[in-house]
Parts: sequence; C-alpha cells; structure tokens
Amino acid sequence: MCSWCWGFREARDEILAVLPAEVKVEYVMGGLARDSDEPMSEETRSHVQDAWRSVSAETGVRFNWDFWQRCEPRRSTYPACRAVIAAGQKGAEMFDLIQHAYYLEARNPSDIDVLCSLAIELDLDGAGFLADIASPEVEATMQEGFSTRRRIGAYSFPSLVLEEGAEIRFLCDGYAPAKDVLARLERSGIGSR
Repeated sequence: MCSWCWGFREARDEILAVLPAEVKVEYVMGGLARDSDEPMSEETRSHVQDAWRSVSAETGVRFNWDFWQRCEPRRSTYPACRAVIAAGQKGAEMFDLIQHAYYLEARNPSDIDVLCSLAIELDLDGAGFLADIASPEVEATMQEGFSTRRRIGAYSFPSLVLEEGAEIRFLCDGYAPAKDVLARLERSGIGSR
C-alpha cells in the first residue's frame, strides 16, 4: 500500500526481467501501518496525498483521487499484507491487484470485504480466504517477514536487497529508477545486458 511501491511497479518489472533464473526473488511485507479501525487524521491524509503528488511527479503513475471521497481512509496496511500472503499460499498473486484496486479503482484495501472481493477475482474461495487471512499461519508468516525486514535493515519502501550469504547490499533503499538499480546489479555481476 506504499505509494512509492506503486510508482516503482514498472521499474520492478524491468529489473525482474533481466534477473538470471538462479536469482531467487523473495517478497517481504513491510508492515507500513498496524491494524486500525480509526479514520486517518487530517494530518496523515495530507501527508499521504502529498506523497501521491510526489510519486506521480517523479514516476508518472496515475492515482484515482476519488478514493478520498468514496472511502473512509484508515492507516492500516496489515490486512493487505495478510491478503498477499494468504493468496500466495494458494498460488495466486494479489500484490498488483491490491495496488490497482487502491490507486486506480479507489477501493480501500484496509477493508476486509475489498480484499475478499479481490480474492474472488482471482478465483479463490471467499470464505476460505477470510479464514486464511485470519489464520495464525498467515500472521506468523507476516511477522517473519517483518523480522526479515528488520534483520536486513530495510526501513524504506520499496527496498531491493541483494543477499549473498552474510553479505547484504541494497540495490535501492526507497524509490530509485530502474536504470540506477540495473547499474548496481551490473556492478554486482548480475543481470548484465
């Protein structure tokens, strides 16, 4: 649900396209904002809207500003994190679908019913999906991801980290254009074109 991650999608896809097959890609949820039913404060709304403007100016991605009138914005990303994990356990990818629903369709991914409808769009069983996102297994996987993020020191979103044994190198620590990340990959001897 990070707007900079939304702006990074095209760069991410360009980077992934050049990675050799032996490079294992692991997605780790960032856990930007804890569970909350509280509406976003005006200060947080302003901060997030400013981020949307910055992301759009830097990357050219679009945002559907109707979100701010149609939805009751909450600062809660954990439900979306759990949804990505639960869908992944069923072999479905929900990450891009959540971003598309949020940023282009003005649907609130902090709402369980929105996440359930997205799961149904992926041909997942809605009732089973609801049970999965509330399961201790999904929660444990999410918390393990948070621990990994802390262990490698990834506190900006998006972050791309190259981990080889005990060595950790950041390819990006926050948004970076694809050309910058690809240059770092080439210097590492990976993904040279």
